[in-house]
Amino acid sequence: MPAQEDFTGQAAPFRAELIAHCYRMLGSVHDAEDLVQETYLRGWRAYPAFEERAALRTWLYRIATTACLRALESRARRVLPAGLGEGSVDPNASLDGHPGSFEWLEPIPDTLTPEHAVTARQSVRLAVMTALQELPARQRAVLILRDVVQFSAAEVAELLETTPAAVNSSLQRARARLAEVSPSEDGLAEPDDAAQRELLDRYCAAFENADVAALTELLQSDVKLEMPPVPVWFAGRDAVLRFLAARALTNAGDLAMLPTAANGQPAAAEYRRAADGVLRAHSIHVLTRGATGIATLTVFLDAGLFSAFSLPPTR
Repeated sequence: MPAQEDFTGQAAPFRAELIAHCYRMLGSVHDAEDLVQETYLRGWRAYPAFEERAALRTWLYRIATTACLRALESRARRVLPAGLGEGSVDPNASLDGHPGSFEWLEPIPDTLTPEHAVTARQSVRLAVMTALQELPARQRAVLILRDVVQFSAAEVAELLETTPAAVNSSLQRARARLAEVSPSEDGLAEPDDAAQRELLDRYCAAFENADVAALTELLQSDVKLEMPPVPVWFAGRDAVLRFLAARALTNAGDLAMLPTAANGQPAAAEYRRAADGVLRAHSIHVLTRGATGIATLTVFLDAGLFSAFSLPPTR
């Protein structure tokens, strides 16, 4: 099948950006990888009839976006715990609350978001991803295709089988809504790479050594701690530190933190010693920096995420 063989070689370079696109649409790295696999399968099957009537990249985005919109018809928007209600200041609060039918936002490793443009990099930050989930699916698609992927209104109109006027109208509404629910650009600024790495190294060392004093220096006074899929979240440095000291930190050597990066933010993979003595995959910590320190700790309690980060299940 020479046509399909040609498709495989021509389409391969677009895989990472398509995963990032589907992630922005769906909020799940696992679902994004599944739908990109489906996109390539559909593209491979249809390639003999493609005849290069459009650019291959645009054609793949059309298949992927259609698959995302179809998937979103039967799925609730993905959220983080801080979007569900007031934070707790009681470090002894029960963590057994019912998560209900919520779908949780997942992190994505920076290796799967290779774009270099500032807009593209910022669009996967957790705060922005949470805000994107507030948009209706087609508005979300228009916003991402226009502002992140940088397709023209005419290209998006053809891709979504609508008109440029409809695209521009939808884009205007999406931008207005996103401005209401997302942080300002100033709030998204990150330090340079060296400062960011220093922050992450200090955080990992403090966590590994159960050093509450060191953590205190790193956290803002209004820091938030989220731990999806646990629906309870904690607000304020005192409550967060008391919770971590009593229920998360452990003896030195029983916990290992591996620096990584997710959603354009510093992150760490936590390995925790199990009953068999082996350090096993436990969670992914994503740090959101504020004006005076770490503003949010989002700890994804899902060892299944380690495969997306190409990390081993044990250390």
